[in-house]
Amino acid sequence: MSLADDIGPDGGGDDLVAAEYVLGVLPSDERRQAALRIDAEQAFARLVDRWEVYFAPLGLGYADVEAPAGVKAAIDRRLFSGAAPGQAAPSAPSLLSSLAFWRTLAVVALAALALYIALPFFGPPAETPRERLVASLAADGSDVRYLAVYDGRTDDIGLSHVSGAAPQGSDFELWVIEGQQPPVSLGVIPQGASVRMPVTEVLRAKIASGAVFAISVEPAGGSTTGAPTGPVVAAGDLKAI
Repeated sequence: MSLADDIGPDGGGDDLVAAEYVLGVLPSDERRQAALRIDAEQAFARLVDRWEVYFAPLGLGYADVEAPAGVKAAIDRRLFSGAAPGQAAPSAPSLLSSLAFWRTLAVVALAALALYIALPFFGPPAETPRERLVASLAADGSDVRYLAVYDGRTDDIGLSHVSGAAPQGSDFELWVIEGQQPPVSLGVIPQGASVRMPVTEVLRAKIASGAVFAISVEPAGGSTTGAPTGPVVAAGDLKAI
C-alpha cells in the first residue's frame, strides 16, 4: 500500500501517485504499474512530467556525492544476513527500514517543495530578482525527453536527460523561441545525464516565461546555418517557479 492509498482518493489520487513515482517511494509492484501507465496514459504521463519538473530544481542545486564505501557492505548484510548459516540473526527493523518512515518522508518532501515554491511570494522582494524557469521537453512520436531549468542567478541552463539518443554522427542542439521570432541557438547539448550550458547576456533577454525551448537533431558540432536543419524532437514552454 502506498502513501496515496493511505490518504485516499480525495487526498491526491493520480497526482499523488505521480509524485510518489518521481520520489521513488512507491512499492515495486505499484512502481511497475505506474511505469506502464506512463506509456499507456498521456494524462498520467503529463502528471509525472510535471512532478519531475517541480523536483528538478532541488536536485540540480546539489553536486553528485559518492556514497561511503561501507554503504554497499551494510546493504548486503541487511539483505542477505539470513541466507548464510552461522551469521547473526537479523535485528529488529530499524527506522530506515520502516515503510511508515518513508511514507512520512514523502509527505514532508511534498510539503517542503510547496514551501520552497511559495516562499518567494511571501518573503521580502530580493534586491536583484532573477527568475528560475523550468520546462519539460518532449514531442509526440519522439522518445527524446529532457528536463530544463534556467537559473537567472547563475545565468546557466541545467539539463537532465530523461530518455532518447541522437543518431550516430549527430548532436542535439538547444534553441530558444521567443514569440514569433525565429529560433536562436543556445548551443549543442553536451553528452551526459545532467549537464549545464552557460547563457550569454544577449541570450538571457530572449529567455522569459512563455518562451519555448526546443531540441533539434543536427550534424556533429551543431547547425552551420544559424537555424535548425534537422527534425525537432522535443520542445516545451518555459514556466516560472
